[in-house]
Amino acid sequence: MNLYRTTFVVTVFTLLEHLLGFLYRIILSRTLGSEGLGVYQVALTVFAVFLTISSSGLPITLSRIISKHRAHGYRTGEQKATTAAMLIALSFSVPITVLLYLFRTPFSRIFSDPRCADVFYILLFGLSFTALYSIIRGSFWGNKRFFAYSLIELVEELVMIGAGVLLLVVVRGGIADVNKAAVALLAAYLTSFAVAAVYFFARGGRLRSPKGEIKPLLKASLPITAMRASSSLLSSFISVLFPLCMTSVGYTAAKAMSEYGVVYGMVMPVVAVPCSLIGPIALVLVPELSERFYKRETKQLGELVEKALNVALLIAGMLIPLFFAVGKDVGIFLFSNAESGEMIAACAPVLLPMSVSMISTSMLNSLGCERQTLLIFLGGSCAMLLCVWLLPPVLGSGALLVGTAVDHTITAACSLALLRKKTGKLRSGRYFLRLMLVIAPVTLFGVGLHALLVRYMSYVPAAVCVMLCVAVAEVVLLSVFKLCDFRALIKKFMPRRKRRAA
Repeated sequence: MNLYRTTFVVTVFTLLEHLLGFLYRIILSRTLGSEGLGVYQVALTVFAVFLTISSSGLPITLSRIISKHRAHGYRTGEQKATTAAMLIALSFSVPITVLLYLFRTPFSRIFSDPRCADVFYILLFGLSFTALYSIIRGSFWGNKRFFAYSLIELVEELVMIGAGVLLLVVVRGGIADVNKAAVALLAAYLTSFAVAAVYFFARGGRLRSPKGEIKPLLKASLPITAMRASSSLLSSFISVLFPLCMTSVGYTAAKAMSEYGVVYGMVMPVVAVPCSLIGPIALVLVPELSERFYKRETKQLGELVEKALNVALLIAGMLIPLFFAVGKDVGIFLFSNAESGEMIAACAPVLLPMSVSMISTSMLNSLGCERQTLLIFLGGSCAMLLCVWLLPPVLGSGALLVGTAVDHTITAACSLALLRKKTGKLRSGRYFLRLMLVIAPVTLFGVGLHALLVRYMSYVPAAVCVMLCVAVAEVVLLSVFKLCDFRALIKKFMPRRKRRAA
């Protein structure tokens, strides 16, 4: 399977997984209620911090090291690295689990609601299993077994939904509903680990002495783990800092929390849509880039990096006109909240730096630049905190949006500079300028058409018509400016037998 079809398959699996997750979120909201869902989310957020500490940086680092060994034909090295990663994950997750169970009473005091602690300790049982699963998943990643990687992720989602529906809808009584949701998630964690382990050993996976591999893994993975743990802690800190800053300039506590909920509960999930499309691309590219890097194939490496950046720019560029034109309608349709719609439309330009920062960070990590990406992340995070601290008197909740834009812009600019240094001259700047020649007129067309149609239609059919017309206009202009060859792309995704049959 070529790179294009692999990316397509992984993208389909990812989108299906996200769709199922969204549907399950609806089921949870209706069975648990807003209060129960809040309890579940708080416990899950805290559990995610410990999971990040246990294994977050290891999968991508392991995939890169496996790619390095593959480039040199060192099969034993792959097995030693995988074993080393498992031992590191266990050395973090097992002590954390034991200590948290031993000191359950004092630790539980960090939760304002005791129900959060109950949910957390149900999930905690699966910490080590989930950490090991992430390592096995990293080995699939490094060996380019993307179908198995994606299929097991989908199986995990299906088990969680199946167990959740069974416990919450079919089985009545017994433990609290929020605890049933936690049990369903734990069942999904254990299932994905079991399936991945069976597949790993069935496909020839072996455990060998980790001698010589532990130190390189730790050295490379710790910066990534630190970055992701810092990201989790930063989100928690902002959730406290922002309401305080808002109340200091005259907002009530309830209004400040409401504004925070609008931004992070409604706006950001929509703004992050490009990430669902760029994530699979990064997943497929990481081992490919690592292999080219360690083989010193500089030309091919530069071409791959340039193509990845262009695709990220293209995805963001195609979504920007839609956000400008129908963002307000999306907020009303999804959340019955006009303010969220206005913010979604206002966030349209943020899609470009957000998409670039996501793909460039993944590529830099695959090239062994973990420490540099950590420093870049910290620089962007400091700028974000300054915006949240200083701008509420002027912008209100817009301070969060500006902070997000500044953060991603700094990250994207610094990451591009480092990528250029690593791979040579990048020509994506020319692609970006040509893309702007498409985005600008299509955006004006979409906004004008929407203003016209809403005079004669309700907002839903007007939004649908605008989206279709904007999509057609984008395809035409992108083809005219030769920014995307859609026919060639379809041919690359379609198997040869199907093309001949057609």
